[in-house]
Amino acid sequence: MGRGEVVSTRGRTPEETQRFVARGGDLTKGKPLVVLINGGSASASEIVAGALRDHKRATIIGTRSFGKGSVQTIIPLGSNNGALALTTARYYTPSGKSIQAQGVTPDIEVLQDVPDELKSRSELKGEASMRGHLAADGAEQTGSQSYVPPSEKDDKALGAAYNLLRGVTVNANVPVAATKRPVAN
Repeated sequence: MGRGEVVSTRGRTPEETQRFVARGGDLTKGKPLVVLINGGSASASEIVAGALRDHKRATIIGTRSFGKGSVQTIIPLGSNNGALALTTARYYTPSGKSIQAQGVTPDIEVLQDVPDELKSRSELKGEASMRGHLAADGAEQTGSQSYVPPSEKDDKALGAAYNLLRGVTVNANVPVAATKRPVAN
């Protein structure tokens, strides 16, 4: 991403709003990007995925992310008395969408083949399923698949990314900037 807003945080009052922007230029010089996410992608990775998608700089592939979109401030309680974690703001993508208890939905959803011995595990946890979580601004989303196969050849999301970048797969939902081919000089 060349420049533009990456994320904003909004607290209880308008004065607490902060915006964080990219200024360094596009290190990839416009090459196509794909970001892989799943139910285990949380917080900073969700912010990056959301920013790249909102700026039409990347295609997001996988399953919906975890939904950790709240900012905590740690307040020390003195020597050997521990600390208090206080939720002080929410993260928002450049388009103004909250990540909290909703996550980032991929442009292209790809489910992995989960081995039978792992299917019984409860891997569909997300921020919305956590006790005491900060409620979403809109409809909350439950968790999504977070399994990643140990072998690259079995990773369907990775395979979909390769196919998209190589032009084997064409998808109308893919942002135009992510499908541009570099022009040979």
